[in-house]
Amino acid sequence: MGINALVMSRSNGAVKVLVATFAELGIEYKVSASVPETLEILATEHHSALIVDFDLPDAAGVAKTARSLPHKRRPVLFGMIGAATSVGSAFQAGANFVLYKALEPQQVLHSFRAARGFMHGDRRSATRQKSETLAYLQFPTGIVPALVVDVTEQGLSLQAAEGLTPLRGVPLRFLLPGTTQVIQATGDFIWADGNGRAGLFFSKIAAACERDLQAWLKKRAAKRSEAVRVLLEPQRNSHEAAAAH
Repeated sequence: MGINALVMSRSNGAVKVLVATFAELGIEYKVSASVPETLEILATEHHSALIVDFDLPDAAGVAKTARSLPHKRRPVLFGMIGAATSVGSAFQAGANFVLYKALEPQQVLHSFRAARGFMHGDRRSATRQKSETLAYLQFPTGIVPALVVDVTEQGLSLQAAEGLTPLRGVPLRFLLPGTTQVIQATGDFIWADGNGRAGLFFSKIAAACERDLQAWLKKRAAKRSEAVRVLLEPQRNSHEAAAAH
């Protein structure tokens, strides 16, 4: 079964970016421009994702209603926020992910790719690697270390000792495992929870760091493929031999 999305927004520009993302990922969608219509749709139909424009009146109420639905009918909730809405308030209303206005296609695409694992068991298409390294995030209150859980070309997921304050434009740095290369970038939170887990999208990354990261990901993917081939080949051959007998 495919995944589908319900969008509550009156912004033609935002809807246009979302529709382009849905087309690339094969996501069906429906657009609603009002709170009553959105609530009616939520009550009668199931959607894998709900995108709520927090610039609309009572958007937080719609988000909280969606989060109160039975687990099997509860959509993954994206909060579209502008300058008038803080990241923290969107998460408090129940958002799983945030999309920053004006929407940027790359950020939206990365967010939905990250969320697909929550919507169903689809594998993420972006190359991702487990790592064992720390990232250091520069918050206004000081530097916070966090374990890097996954790395992709577009961003990374983290595990900190305590809940992280979701913000935009957070400077960060981390060492690529097995190298002496330091990646420096600026990240925007796209999700966070109260247990210190979070995901950040690289909003800025130096060209040299981007090249180093791409090369590291490619090398690790090649090594992983080779390891899988070496491990699986003898087992496959033994099955073939057994079948021959």
